[in-house]
Amino acid sequence: MQYLHTMVRISDVDESLDFYCNKLGLHEIRRTDSEKGRFTLIFLAAPDDEGRARTEQAPMLELTFNWDPETYSGGRNFGHLAFRVEDIYATCQRLQDGGVTINRPPRDGRMAFVRSPDGISIELLQSGEALPAREPWASMENSGNW
Repeated sequence: MQYLHTMVRISDVDESLDFYCNKLGLHEIRRTDSEKGRFTLIFLAAPDDEGRARTEQAPMLELTFNWDPETYSGGRNFGHLAFRVEDIYATCQRLQDGGVTINRPPRDGRMAFVRSPDGISIELLQSGEALPAREPWASMENSGNW
């Protein structure tokens, strides 16, 4: 058995790509439009997985945009996506500077949560050992839910 991808439905392609690519740092691997099915599939990979995603089909995130408007709810029911990052503080700062709310700050130097524009919870985990506690993160309160 081989894990291939996780699919999440999105309501706005530009807003979602801004979040997942420009802010979170994923790279678009491929895109498919289905005129008959009236949808667009966009496959994204983490930078460290990009080469494998293009050749070996490393795990990817599939964004599904249905052309006919729909309202999506229950993003929390989905659970969450998780990404390992090199520096959790730098990642959270970059996201916050880009206007993303840090719902669960990395107080422990190990884990944080943010949400995509469509309400999908994203868990960020520090690669290797937890980083030493650092302000402003150590004393930052939770915001909303994740």
